Amino acid sequence: MKKFSKQHLKITEKAIKKLKSIIKIKNNYNLKLRIYINGGGCSGFQYEFIFDECTNPDDIIITQSGVSLIIDPISLQYLYGGTVDYLENLEGSKFIIFNPNAKNTCSCGVSFGI
Repeated sequence: MKKFSKQHLKITEKAIKKLKSIIKIKNNYNLKLRIYINGGGCSGFQYEFIFDECTNPDDIIITQSGVSLIIDPISLQYLYGGTVDYLENLEGSKFIIFNPNAKNTCSCGVSFGI
């Protein structure tokens, strides 16, 4: 497990606040947000988010303001320099990624292409 700085992937204050809220509600302070990339979606790749307590030996941990993200090395190469945010609007609420590496994205922001 490697630790990386927030220059690799930033987390907005809204996302930090929501993560802290979820962790507090679940009363499990070992939870981290795992972000990974899957093939599929409208544009080729999809962002996936799950809460996880466990890490794999090659996982990368990014900690900012008391919350941590877990990312595998393959997914990080697609997310490098991006920002994790939390969005609430009329369509609902979700974690989203602003990805400077994406050449195109679908309208809902769930999938992207490189």
